[in-house]
Amino acid sequence: MGAVRTKRMSGFLMIIFLVSALSIQGCATMRPRNAVPMDFDGKVTISGMPDIRTDVDNPDPVVMQNSLIDSFKQEDKNAYPTSALGIKIYPVLAISGGGANGAYGAGLLRGWSKEGSRPLFKIITGVSSGSIIALYTFLGKDYDDQLEKFFTTTSTKDVMKQKNFFSILFGDSIMSAAPLAKKISGLVDGRLLTKVAEEHRRGRRLFVGTVNLDAQEFVVWDMGALACKGGSDSINMFRKILLASCSLPMTFPPVHFKVSSDSGELYDEMHVDGGTIRGVFYIDRLTKNMEGAAKVFGIDPSKYRPQIYILSNCYMSPNRQKVEDSLVGISIRSLDTVVAAANNGDIYRLYAFAKRRGLDFNLAYIPADFKPDPKELFDKKEMQRLFKRGYDDALNGYKWHKTPPGYAAEDETSGKTE
Repeated sequence: MGAVRTKRMSGFLMIIFLVSALSIQGCATMRPRNAVPMDFDGKVTISGMPDIRTDVDNPDPVVMQNSLIDSFKQEDKNAYPTSALGIKIYPVLAISGGGANGAYGAGLLRGWSKEGSRPLFKIITGVSSGSIIALYTFLGKDYDDQLEKFFTTTSTKDVMKQKNFFSILFGDSIMSAAPLAKKISGLVDGRLLTKVAEEHRRGRRLFVGTVNLDAQEFVVWDMGALACKGGSDSINMFRKILLASCSLPMTFPPVHFKVSSDSGELYDEMHVDGGTIRGVFYIDRLTKNMEGAAKVFGIDPSKYRPQIYILSNCYMSPNRQKVEDSLVGISIRSLDTVVAAANNGDIYRLYAFAKRRGLDFNLAYIPADFKPDPKELFDKKEMQRLFKRGYDDALNGYKWHKTPPGYAAEDETSGKTE
């Protein structure tokens, strides 16, 4: 859920290096798995739930495209504004990860509600800690109190628990995610799933991303379709997906999903933090070859236009820090740099997509002048400060960036996005 330098991380990283060395020497013990075979060329699905997920680079039209087509049929005709040209405008929101920095996005969304112009988003996507923000945002402004509470009262001990030396040495992570799993279980219950299902049936969509580590695939989960199934199995699966999307590799254990092939063979998949591949994602790749299918159902894609909002819980410009001249200090800083660069790359890609199609592009990110001083990975005081900054920025009328940093200043449009 993001990397922040702390003294404890020094010990954790040294253990990682030790485990790596032992693994190379054949000293580490691997847990037996029944993973999908390397030469498998068929399709596997969650048993009993074949319609809740797809691979973003090779989307299954039976899953996501049908879900998106159904969303047009389900919505209230007056739910979204129509332009003077008769084109319906759909606000969509993509939320990045960022760990404790998610407090900024949570504050901005709460302030946006208070300011009064936050739209009803047709589609919301989220990865890592952004999946939690996406869930609360999807549920609406009535859940703003819970969103604020999650990102202003959570401390490190509420998210992770340190393992003992031997558990780390012969396990699959340096920390236990039990506290985070408990926290997610507390927020996801039958009542919440009922509300998610209601919003799904109104034609709205909530998508969460994880990474299938075996296949190196970014997997998109249709959380509303899952919620509509109801029952304890759906609740447990909903919790597992959120946990997987937040499970930073090596820090947290991967989450295993039982899957079955068309012929009935059972396997398991190993999933980790969606931010491992995508810092932020939109549905552009899910709609490949969809226009023909839409027209079959009487839907004219030219009559609909998305208005893209990207909420990045990261810095979009270099964030100067003093780096300790040590293996640990350099490693942590390097990881931070790689994660930030990958996140920025996804945003630039989405901007290019929007620009080619003449779409309205809007970007928010942590301002460079906010200088945090956390004492731990999830420092409540610093998260409260960051939440308030996001809240105040939105309450005062946030100036959404029309281009990512680095584009010509004249490309920027002043004022709030309508």
